[in-house]
Amino acid sequence: MKKLLLIGIDTRSMLNSALKLNYTIFSASYFSTSDTPIIENQKIILKEAEGVSCGVFEDEFDINTILEISSDYIDEVDYIIPISGVSPSDFQKKDQKKILGTKDVGNIENKFKFYKRIKDEFQTPLTFSINDVDEAYEISKNYPLNQFILKPVKGSGGYDINLLDNDINLDFNGKDYILQEYVSGINLSSSLLATKNDAKTIMNSRLLTMHDFEKNNSFIYVGNILPLTEESILTEVKDINKINDEMIKTSQDLSKKFNLIGSNGVDYILNENGLYVIEINPRLQGTFECVEKSLGINMLDAHIKACFGKIIEIPKAKYYSYKKIIYSPAKMKYEKIDLENIYDLPHIGSITEKSEPLLTIIDKDESFENLYKKVELTSKKVNIIARKDQQDA
Repeated sequence: MKKLLLIGIDTRSMLNSALKLNYTIFSASYFSTSDTPIIENQKIILKEAEGVSCGVFEDEFDINTILEISSDYIDEVDYIIPISGVSPSDFQKKDQKKILGTKDVGNIENKFKFYKRIKDEFQTPLTFSINDVDEAYEISKNYPLNQFILKPVKGSGGYDINLLDNDINLDFNGKDYILQEYVSGINLSSSLLATKNDAKTIMNSRLLTMHDFEKNNSFIYVGNILPLTEESILTEVKDINKINDEMIKTSQDLSKKFNLIGSNGVDYILNENGLYVIEINPRLQGTFECVEKSLGINMLDAHIKACFGKIIEIPKAKYYSYKKIIYSPAKMKYEKIDLENIYDLPHIGSITEKSEPLLTIIDKDESFENLYKKVELTSKKVNIIARKDQQDA
């Protein structure tokens, strides 16, 4: 039996799908939620315990650590699937041959290189490479009608993105940043499967950030709702079919341009000027479980088959599905929460810091209205419990 390694920040959802396939499964992750399947070949960095803080993810996570602890797995397995937090470029050349998925990600993950590759073919925000904040201010003076954001050249999940304004005093701390035109609008995402010769969009979705709920300047990823319809887009639009068709075509064109393989995602912003391409996520996406629930398929199986040259027959959506990540409203000690639609659960007694990911709500329903009510009710209940169990005033 072939050996398959799943490696990334959190492997729970992919593990559940992998265990239904004919592989010996290995897993290396930063998080190990209490609902993560326990398997024989498994390595975890964060050890949750009674009364112990899980810390701040951005401060604690180091890609080199996860590669070090899993080095024997990397040597042993036949195939590797990197998940969010781990890039194909992080592996040694000899190990990249084992990767199932898009391997050549240099012009994708580097957001300035990506911009240069697409700016003449696709509508995308104006983007500049910069050395420091002062240079960002100087460039912005040449575009007095534009608002700009600063974002890491490499990064995902909406972290470390800041609006450029007079109050910002950002220390790059050794990171490379870009200055990018801020395009306001509706966040959308497209999930697709690709082989060397073909690409097919699985589904489009409404992508959600903290800004959608709190009307703040945070761009951190919160979740998705799919499929994309007049209801799930959460905003009045003129022609949802036209929007879907344009996303399908653009995603497939981008797939061919960048030689994508397997499951990949494309993020967009839609406003009165049309559809803007923001970035490609050359890996399995956060919509993984939502797609599985909506279509009734095994997404990991679909990804692997595409890597070997076959795109599965994509069924019509049977359900709406909604994923919403809850970030803790306070520093809290986790006690068991009895709700059926919550996942990525902390270990009992462990402490989650304020604003860190607490758990994930994932649900499905034939009715969008019913689904939205269910998820938002769960969200409200979880936040009330988190505040009740908070550890600080």
